[in-house]
Amino acid sequence: MKLNRNTVNRYYRIIRECIAEYEDQFMHHFTGEIELDESYFGGRHKGNIGRSTKSKIPVFGILKRNGFVYTQIVPDVSSRTLKSIIKQRVSKGSTVYSDSWKSYDGLVLYGYEHVRINHHKELVDKNRNHINGIESFWAYVKNKFSKFYGIKPEYFYLYLKEYEFRFNHRNVDIEQLLTKILYQNKRFI
Repeated sequence: MKLNRNTVNRYYRIIRECIAEYEDQFMHHFTGEIELDESYFGGRHKGNIGRSTKSKIPVFGILKRNGFVYTQIVPDVSSRTLKSIIKQRVSKGSTVYSDSWKSYDGLVLYGYEHVRINHHKELVDKNRNHINGIESFWAYVKNKFSKFYGIKPEYFYLYLKEYEFRFNHRNVDIEQLLTKILYQNKRFI
């Protein structure tokens, strides 16, 4: 049976929509040791390095060590934006690890124990503090995205949530879970 490429792409889009809905149901709330980081997705363009969002999509991530990850596309990586998400998603009293980006200044005032890693000096500090978990997640996602040779901005959220789902359910039979999600969603029945 021959299927048109557009039909196959539509089915994949529907599957990703179901996955995104499933991930959004959980509204992950984190406690314990938490890693925070922001990343930028998009093509490489001359002159747009660092935190420039002119042609890139900024994404904020929260990772519970040895646990789940939560990602959110953000309009910017300002203190107001990031702290609002952190206060919603991370329990007070948790230990949060971040890089030295200025938007994380003052997290102790919100009831968090805050450990900063200065990447200009070291990747892991003398006390073995790091944010390698969330940075590994970003590397994983960017590696997977590279095979698509670009993702349309209107579908970026769906692809991001797909890889959040894959990471969060890395220790379960993902085929069985996906079948259950699609059956409950009734999009293919």
